[in-house]
Amino acid sequence: MTKGPAVTAAMAAALAASPAGAHDPLFGLGPHVLYQGGVEAALGWRGSEGGAGPGSLDLELAYGLTGDWAAGLAVPLAGPSRRPAGDGGLRAEEAVAFTKWRFWRRDGLGVQESAAVALRAPLGGAAGRSGLLGLAYGYESRRWYRWASLRWGRASGAAEAGEGVRLRLDLAGGWRPRRRGYREPDAVWLLELNGERRQPAPPGGRRWVAFLAPGLFWTLRNYAVKAGLQLPLREGPGAGRRALLVLEGHW
Repeated sequence: MTKGPAVTAAMAAALAASPAGAHDPLFGLGPHVLYQGGVEAALGWRGSEGGAGPGSLDLELAYGLTGDWAAGLAVPLAGPSRRPAGDGGLRAEEAVAFTKWRFWRRDGLGVQESAAVALRAPLGGAAGRSGLLGLAYGYESRRWYRWASLRWGRASGAAEAGEGVRLRLDLAGGWRPRRRGYREPDAVWLLELNGERRQPAPPGGRRWVAFLAPGLFWTLRNYAVKAGLQLPLREGPGAGRRALLVLEGHW
């Protein structure tokens, strides 16, 4: 009589502990959080068409406070948001603090749905950066994924781009061609639709811009490589192509 619920719980636990339970969209926001006591480090490069210099490089460190709440810091290593320092060191005010709380989760047989709220805020008025408040929903199975998110504020961090953005709407889907075990290399292909409302609109540009973003999330045990490309649906000022590459690990 208890066999059915026990099997469902076991499947849900396996899903959460496997690579299938550790994915978020690349350019949008997802509800994934670290397990309690977990540590995650991510080194991310992002560049944009027409941007100054070779792009920006950021380091993010996160810690799982509970099974549903994580927090961390993002610091620029190179790029426009990196302030020149006479001693070449990193200033504490350059960091951006972030946190994510998963307030809802529902597990099924090989399926997990969840929702989370996220917040990012600069420390000491980090140059060129402002806060971000977001709400995210996600569906995960061993084969398919889907996400939706709403974000307000100018974003900052390795997976964000675009100045003057005040509102973002994101829809994303993922597909795993082959089911893999935890110790095997695993790949999930992603396709995202990202919309941004700019305030004010850039000179000669549009207030609303949209991007189609193919991407790949490749994992091996607790390490991941994420790569994606945002392609504007309509060209114009402030709507050039953007690239993202992230190396990530959690322990």
